Parts: sequence; structure tokens; C-alpha cells
Amino acid sequence: MFRDSYSTILCRVEGPVVRVVLNRPEVHNAFNGDMLAELLDVFSVLHSAARESTDVRVVVFTGEGKSFCAGADLNWMKRVKDFTFEENLKESLQISELFYSIYSLPLPTVARVNGAAVGGGMGFVASCDMAVASSEARFSLSEVKLGLVPACISPYVIRKAGEGACREFMLTGERLTAEKAMRLGLVNETVEPSGLDAAVSSLVERLISSGPRAIGMCKELLRTVPGMSLDEVKTATAEAIARLRVSEEGQEGMKAFLEKRKPRWSSGA
Repeated sequence: MFRDSYSTILCRVEGPVVRVVLNRPEVHNAFNGDMLAELLDVFSVLHSAARESTDVRVVVFTGEGKSFCAGADLNWMKRVKDFTFEENLKESLQISELFYSIYSLPLPTVARVNGAAVGGGMGFVASCDMAVASSEARFSLSEVKLGLVPACISPYVIRKAGEGACREFMLTGERLTAEKAMRLGLVNETVEPSGLDAAVSSLVERLISSGPRAIGMCKELLRTVPGMSLDEVKTATAEAIARLRVSEEGQEGMKAFLEKRKPRWSSGA
């Protein structure tokens, strides 16, 4: 399904779970152009897989080593600093496309935040559906300290934390503890580092017990309903539930419920 090897990431298929691992621990998994291109390739494959089958059920996104992602690589930033506007726009559009590809994936995505998530690393967390963080993880959008803004990151962080909270930590560049990130809605759960894998596994199991097509439809509703008028919502939501009720998955789910058994897609079936 994926390429045989990547230079900046790891991609592991573990049954119904795909683990996407940022693999530049020597620079705290900071991203460069190569990593962005490889991540875009992986998520393009995942979009295709989600449309074609239900074999892959959940994506876990994490970092190798002590950090989740330290944001942009310094050497890459040195090169970008001298780009023209047109060259900068091309690079920025690539980053925007990647965040959207993660956010719009029909499969549920879980960020396993094992350490610092800075700048674009925080964008990866916010683009995922859910996040479980080590209590030692730290979060920061400090772009304003460099005379920049977290532009491509902002749509996803604002959706998670809301405008009021973002006005504080985006304008000040404040470093957030895992606990505060959870209070703001950026993280769903914080645990001691030793319990991180168990907490992620528990969440993955809960996701796998749900209908894969239903999860994809839920994600579509979450993405589109807030931008619809009430007139549009009436038709769109009625059509969504009607399609699922007559689908193979919906029929199996309702039949399993009435027969007091687990549906076929459940890991315990």
C-alpha cells in the first residue's frame, strides 16, 4: 500500500491500524520539504484506502524519540528565508494541503503526543481528530516571536480551542503544559509517559468498535454542517442517515443490535 521506505518518516501497518511516525529524532522530528512531501504521499494513499476498503480503520500519528515535532527544521528555514514570495507561497500551500489532508481523512486519526509539539507540530495535533498527550509534553505557537504567524495552522487550532483561547496563546507565544492544552480542547487526555501507549490503544479499540463508514460520515458532517444554513442542513443530514440505514454497514449494525450481538466489523466479533 505504501512505498517500501521513506527517508524522514516511518509507516507501519499493524492490522487495522496505521502508525505514521515522524522519524527525525536527532532534530526533534522537525519537518523539512522532504518530510512534507512524504507525509502528503502517505495521506494520499490513506485517502484512497479509505474509499476503497475498510481494512484500515485508524491512523495513529506520533514522533520517534523524545519529541512529537519541533516545527520547521532550522536548515530548511534558512533556505526558506531567502525565497521569493512565489516560492514561499508554493511551500506554504504544500503545508496547507498536508494539514487539510490529515483533517479531511475519512479515517479517525489519533495524535500520540509523546513530547514537544511546537509550531507545525501543534498543527499536526490539531489536524487529527483526537490527541492523547504525555503529561511531559509541551505545546507552543511562538511564530509571533519571529515576526511570523501560525497561518496555515490556525484553521485547525481555532476549531479545536476556539477564538478566545487562541487569542491568548497565539498572540503571546505562550508555552502550554499538557494539562492546559487539555483544558483548552487541544488534547483529549493526558497521562504519565509510561501510560501513553495503553491510553492510545484504549482509544483505538473504542474507534474500531464503531462502523467504519459511519465514522467517515460523522467526520464529513463535522466538517460541513457548521458551514450550512438550516435549510441546507435539513436535507443534507436526512440524506446522510437515509444512505447509512440502507447501506450494508447500517443494515448489519441495526441487525446486530436487535440480535444482541457484536457487528461484524467489531474487533471482538
